[in-house]
Amino acid sequence: MASLTSHLPIFLFLFLTALISSESQSFIGVNYGQVADNLPPPSATAKLLQSTSIKQVRLYGSDPDVIKALSNTGIGIVIGIANGDIPSLAADPNAAAQWINSHVVPFYPSSKITLINVGNEVLLSNDQGLISQLLPAMRNVQSALSAASLGGKVRVSTVHAMTVLSQSDPPSSGRFNPGMLDVLKGLLAFQRDNASPFAVNPYPFFAYQSDPRPETLAFCLFQPNAGRVDSGSGIKYMNMFDAQVDAVKSALNAIGFNDIDILVAETGWPYHGDNNEVGPSVENAKAYNGNLIQHLRSMVGTPLIPGKPVETYIFALYDEDLKPGPASERSFGLFKPDLSPTYDAGLSKSSQTPSTPSVTPSPKPTTSSKWCVPKTSGVSDAQLQANLDYACGHGIDCSPIQPGGACFDPNTVASHAAYAMNLYYHTVGTDPINCDFSQTATLTSTNPSYNACVYPGGGSSSLPVAATKMNKISNDGFSKVRTGSSIRNKILVYMFLFIIYSLSL
Repeated sequence: MASLTSHLPIFLFLFLTALISSESQSFIGVNYGQVADNLPPPSATAKLLQSTSIKQVRLYGSDPDVIKALSNTGIGIVIGIANGDIPSLAADPNAAAQWINSHVVPFYPSSKITLINVGNEVLLSNDQGLISQLLPAMRNVQSALSAASLGGKVRVSTVHAMTVLSQSDPPSSGRFNPGMLDVLKGLLAFQRDNASPFAVNPYPFFAYQSDPRPETLAFCLFQPNAGRVDSGSGIKYMNMFDAQVDAVKSALNAIGFNDIDILVAETGWPYHGDNNEVGPSVENAKAYNGNLIQHLRSMVGTPLIPGKPVETYIFALYDEDLKPGPASERSFGLFKPDLSPTYDAGLSKSSQTPSTPSVTPSPKPTTSSKWCVPKTSGVSDAQLQANLDYACGHGIDCSPIQPGGACFDPNTVASHAAYAMNLYYHTVGTDPINCDFSQTATLTSTNPSYNACVYPGGGSSSLPVAATKMNKISNDGFSKVRTGSSIRNKILVYMFLFIIYSLSL
């Protein structure tokens, strides 16, 4: 066994590499649009991206300056072929080969090009001639990649608007538009053969605009809400993003393409809009994008795609000041042209603490001297009950407010909600956003503990023992789900121990 022992450093290196890779967040990307006249140089953008947890960038074209700037950064690059180029690529395989040899081959692999989107929302154009040329163009691009020895390394897809669905509510009823079905089946068969994802643009922002009720806003922003039960599947959805993605999944399943991965090519929330636009604000944009990022990091997936995050590209890296339309169209940027953040969406490499996770969070030490409690006026019992359900449904231990628990009395929804909201705040992280609860909560420096009922807080070094019992069944009917990274880490540890044991024989 001396030879195995001599290779111990190699085993350790491979183990540590795998462990680091397991924490990669390659599922978080951003759209880099360029319809603007005030953008920073690509080299500055590359440095900005490296300072964040963004691991993928989607371009709408194939700007060589941007692709070069991203070389040797490890950042994945999605490039695009314009709708206007589809006819020539469909008609002539040589045109596709020339495109690949000009836009991919000179940069790969130092520039980590991972996907080529042939067209953007082509089916939405209703141009039947262009639509009929989409699949032939994709086939020719794929053949050109294979000829350049890049088949299987760079994938080929196309991006769809959510209008490819004729029905999406409830999610289990998701179905594709019958008029697009034949075209979609052809595209999906190609994508199955080449292991490429079905790319779509879900926007809870637009869903809220069509139904601007407070409860819809909370549902769209991943904030505390009563949830929505899918009448077809019985699944309780806690946010619009999962519902929209699962509607697409249901549509794929319905026509036999349940093995196709979904890629969210665009989603986001504007921080500014015209006076007559409902929804745009800095607070809403920060809540949506920040909570989306933490939802992805939780690795919980969606009810129909459990245990893994959906590869998601947030719209957008910068504002595009030359775009037409309402003000919101020019106000999606996460960063300003001077590279400063528009707001803190939790993208810095140090921002790894979930703000509203969808799986059981690990208890975190707290040094906060504040407690999170319901506001004293203007909050209904229904809102408090929704807050109580939300907090207890996200992994905290609510046994102290159950019969026989130290905080069960007084047996009122206000008292029980106060305990649960505060425990949630101190469990997931003492960021004020975690004590928002759709603007029904506030922070106080007055300790609400009473008798044997102890509220976490007050600068204590850790949560009480009760707060570490994270093994309850969540109120939406799903048992505790361990994060994907936790599972991977355990496997890696067992592998490491097995190697050590083998070396000791």
